[in-house]
Amino acid sequence: MPAGPSRARPGPRTRRWLLCARPGRLRFLSPFPCRFSGAYATYAEALTAAAGRGLAGYDHDEIADVAFEKMCHVALWDYPVLFWLRQMSGEVRFLIDAGGHMGTKYRAFRDLLPITDDWHWTVYDLPAIVRAGRLRAEADGLTGLRFVERLEDAGAAEVFLGSGLLQYLDVPLSNLLRRLPWAPRHLILNKVALREGPTVVTLERIGKARVPYQMRNEDTFLRDVQSLGYSLVDRWSIPSLSHVIDTHPELGASESAGFYFRLT
Repeated sequence: MPAGPSRARPGPRTRRWLLCARPGRLRFLSPFPCRFSGAYATYAEALTAAAGRGLAGYDHDEIADVAFEKMCHVALWDYPVLFWLRQMSGEVRFLIDAGGHMGTKYRAFRDLLPITDDWHWTVYDLPAIVRAGRLRAEADGLTGLRFVERLEDAGAAEVFLGSGLLQYLDVPLSNLLRRLPWAPRHLILNKVALREGPTVVTLERIGKARVPYQMRNEDTFLRDVQSLGYSLVDRWSIPSLSHVIDTHPELGASESAGFYFRLT
């Protein structure tokens, strides 16, 4: 009787990969929810996968208040941002806080910065977050805080602040910045999720929703920003915000970093 087709045994590298990947895949079946699950090539693929599992994306009234109080406090990774904003005092009066949630950084920073009555702090975010932010700011009497749903309505600004923006942004940053009437002179980006390999999009569980979370290739990210004429002034690492995708540990950990760019 003829022998059946032979199967090549996996090599040492393949076996190591399988041993690392298998426990992660089993997390999909766990009754305990993962913070990060799935690995997708694009934001659109991740959003489609999330839509099949309940609330998808950040634009939901149900999750606007998630971790709000915590985000209103200064964290260790905020201090480089505060340092550079203080360096600009006297020069800056118009700031766009992109992805600024319900004005959490304004609330955290206002007693630590020389924010005067002629400061204009504009938060750009998704409609559900903007609605909640306006109501909360009105209730708290924060007249110096403005919200817009369209970046085009933010107007011109000397500073573009994106703290925790990039991992949730569905387009390259350059696409977003081109929607402004002119390029801000200062660009401060914090908590940017990066990796050495190709960009990977996972799903982060936030409250009852699953939100696409991008771990961007750093070289591609830097080229995109520098294509608009920005030069890198400073970069800092945030080790405590490094993350591994629970279901795909073989992809390795992301690095969280902050950047200050100046228009040349």
